[in-house]
Amino acid sequence: MFESISVDGFFTGVDNDMSFAKNPVDDPEFDAFVGQNASGEGVMLFGRVTYEMMASFWPTPMAAQMMPAVAEGMNRRSKIVFSNTLKTAPWNNTTVLGGDAVANVRKLKEEDGPDLVVLGSGSIVSQLSRARLIDEYQFCIIPAVLGTGRTLFPDVSERFALTLAKTRSFRNGNVFVTYEGA
Repeated sequence: MFESISVDGFFTGVDNDMSFAKNPVDDPEFDAFVGQNASGEGVMLFGRVTYEMMASFWPTPMAAQMMPAVAEGMNRRSKIVFSNTLKTAPWNNTTVLGGDAVANVRKLKEEDGPDLVVLGSGSIVSQLSRARLIDEYQFCIIPAVLGTGRTLFPDVSERFALTLAKTRSFRNGNVFVTYEGA
């Protein structure tokens, strides 16, 4: 899973505001890092809310102009949206899966195929964490304190350990941290 979080551990602020994740400090190295990762492989997994937010931006000319490498990767890659209310998904290469997200991910992980990557989608991260289905946690820690917001793990009631796999810091103050599930 990949998520941008504030220093105080929130992935969204009040009213699901994610504007803190756009660091105002220009950093070409960080921009290249994001572009390289977005153009990678793997199937992106979303909950409905995150899917609708992403689908409203990445296929647009504005996204292609602002972040061409990221937009290309986001639009090219396969996507799965977990939803019991969404029936169709207009963003190219998207499949809608209803039912239990945990059961669906278990089945997907048993099949041969590309890696699965959860982007955003706090409720999906929480469900998959409880079921210990996330192999790697990637966080981009943004140098901002929100004071309040949503945590990724509100429903995780049992403690579990993670092992630090790698870190990378950037001139803009962002820190990329990868943990492996124990």
